[in-house]
Amino acid sequence: MRFGLVHRVMTDALAVLGVLAIVSTASLTMGTNIVLLLGLAVAIAVPENKQGRPALRHFATIAPLVLLAVEVGRLLAGRFPLDVAVEFAAFLQVIRLATRRGAAHDQQIIVLSLLHFVAGTVLGGGLTYGLCFLGFLVVAPGALVLSHLRREVEGNYRQGARDRTGLPVDVPRILRSRRVVGRGFLATTCLLSVPILLFTTALFVLFPRIGLSLLLLSHPRAGRMIGFSEHVDLGDVGVLRDDPTVALRFEVRDLPEPPPTRLTLRLRGTAFDAYDGRAWARTQHDVIRPSDHSVDQNDTYPLFRGPDLGRDRIVSFDLEPIDPPVVFLPPRAVAVHLKVPMQVVLGDAVTLQRGPEDELRYAGSEGRGLRYDVYLAAEREGLVEILPAADRARYLALPSNLSKRIGDLAHRWTDDLPTAQQKASAIEDHLHREFTYDLHSPSSGTPEPVDHFLFESHRGHCEFFSTAMAVMLRTVGIPSRNVTGFVGGTWNRFGRYYAVREGDAHSWVEVYIDDPQRPAWRTFDPTPSGGAQPLEPPGGAYYYARDFVEALSQRWDTYVVGYDLRKQVHIFEELSHRYERMRSRAGVNRGPLDALTRGPIVAGGVLALAGLAYAFWRRRRRLKGTQSPGDTRIVDPQLDAASALYRALESALQLQGITRATSVPPLRHAEELKSKSHPLADEVLSLTHVYLEARFGGAALTDATRKSFERRIRGLRATRIDRLDAAR
Repeated sequence: MRFGLVHRVMTDALAVLGVLAIVSTASLTMGTNIVLLLGLAVAIAVPENKQGRPALRHFATIAPLVLLAVEVGRLLAGRFPLDVAVEFAAFLQVIRLATRRGAAHDQQIIVLSLLHFVAGTVLGGGLTYGLCFLGFLVVAPGALVLSHLRREVEGNYRQGARDRTGLPVDVPRILRSRRVVGRGFLATTCLLSVPILLFTTALFVLFPRIGLSLLLLSHPRAGRMIGFSEHVDLGDVGVLRDDPTVALRFEVRDLPEPPPTRLTLRLRGTAFDAYDGRAWARTQHDVIRPSDHSVDQNDTYPLFRGPDLGRDRIVSFDLEPIDPPVVFLPPRAVAVHLKVPMQVVLGDAVTLQRGPEDELRYAGSEGRGLRYDVYLAAEREGLVEILPAADRARYLALPSNLSKRIGDLAHRWTDDLPTAQQKASAIEDHLHREFTYDLHSPSSGTPEPVDHFLFESHRGHCEFFSTAMAVMLRTVGIPSRNVTGFVGGTWNRFGRYYAVREGDAHSWVEVYIDDPQRPAWRTFDPTPSGGAQPLEPPGGAYYYARDFVEALSQRWDTYVVGYDLRKQVHIFEELSHRYERMRSRAGVNRGPLDALTRGPIVAGGVLALAGLAYAFWRRRRRLKGTQSPGDTRIVDPQLDAASALYRALESALQLQGITRATSVPPLRHAEELKSKSHPLADEVLSLTHVYLEARFGGAALTDATRKSFERRIRGLRATRIDRLDAAR
């Protein structure tokens, strides 16, 4: 393997990994990322023999100044300073790759790559960043060693150094050499990543971060999912059914084996009370108030009551950033427990707020999503919700231009039924059986979409079904409201959770039932089963790999990005409990072995043994270093004889007042004497050539040659030179 090629490939790999770490973590725009990656590809493709041309040299001088001016302008325009700095460093790397000349610039590329990883760590670091970081650990040792070696070679060349034969150093030949770098060298340097990774992992586990970096305070997070709004139009909802982006994940305990592939669990996000004939809105959209219930010390928010661990079922949620920051709740939720990380000193605590229409929002998480548990009441427990008389009119209001035949149809379906529950069930059943789910409803965009849906097309997406049912209930005097959220999730076999995607967005109806025993809002879903179930991905290698990557990403975010002091305590407690269970099964937790096998005693013993092993290794290494090199060195008699002859020549020259500096090669020393017209220069140059041919050229050093060399040295010793001639 050629030295120069391997060095260039490893340096390019570090640069690519650093830029990918920036792209995967920084809040750069899609256009900026595309330009950055294209520029990176072009910079790497520039041949090395063309990077020293005048045009690229001028570009190397002007481009950083232009880039700096642009980024300063963006900073003055209001861009966040951290984003500007990250963008500047990324494009600076592209410029340096395209215009590099020699090892000094390669070392700058390595430094910039390291800065990119530091920025990625500050910005959070997802799974892609983690993979890039592992690649950095593998490639960095070799790239650093090769960069240092090339810098030494080029430095000696610029100083006019010569090799051991006295010839000038040929840097291009060294870079083309296949003997400098071999497979063993690459394997050894790459294996250095193993102890580095172990050391950094130990530091990470022992010293978790307390909270977010100070650089991220008030930093706007990109990539927030836009799934809900204050105004919902019939023509806009439902088109998300094909979007596979994960919006949240949830885990349900005590599932049967194997778990169902799809689980329908209507996750309520927000609701709307006002319908104008084409769109839903909220009349109390400015109402945001703190939670009606107090918060205990465990970050638990009661909705109806406190959690009952003996009776309540628990569903755990991992919510991605969403705008607005809505907390999604399944039916019969009675309490919410927030799994908040350790807060920074200057950060805001995560809190819950009550919004309009019983919406629950979170604040203070810096837009980084939310993890929480929801406690669900059993079916036999009655949850009472009182609808104030002043609010009842809002849920019975109808558009002034509502078609009369909608009310006639509602009465025809419900007039023979005595209770509100039965009336609602009847409308739900008719819509189920007599209408068809269609994402591209022909009723969208018509002047009266619900009327057209009920009497003309009979086809529509979930918003048409929920709107039609809510309007028809209001025409028969039953309070209702339109609800949006997610319908459920699909099972991820690797992460053992249900993934809810943006395409699982759904709409249904909440109906207020005036039951004398337990009045409450109850859920009805008139959409046919084909449109009221979570997306089920088809089989195949792509979806298998997608589930694996999503599960791995979720675990990374949970146990690496989200690792803090609480998780550290939990890990050590779990390890302690497992060790105690192991002691109990082995039967050593009783009797005289009890004290000897306790955790602190065993840990201390392991540390003591490790210390003794290290001391023994150091002692053996020190004893080995004191051995004489001559005990193991194999000496070539020919080379040793040639060296002895040249030492005799140097001794003879010293008698003539001529000394050679140790940094000057023998041939160069003789040529300098020749250039100064020294009286002994011709003889010294001739003897030096004899020495070099025997020492490095492979010429045989016969007895006759050695005797001739010694005779000529005696002649040098006997020569008397006039001081003036010698100086001249």
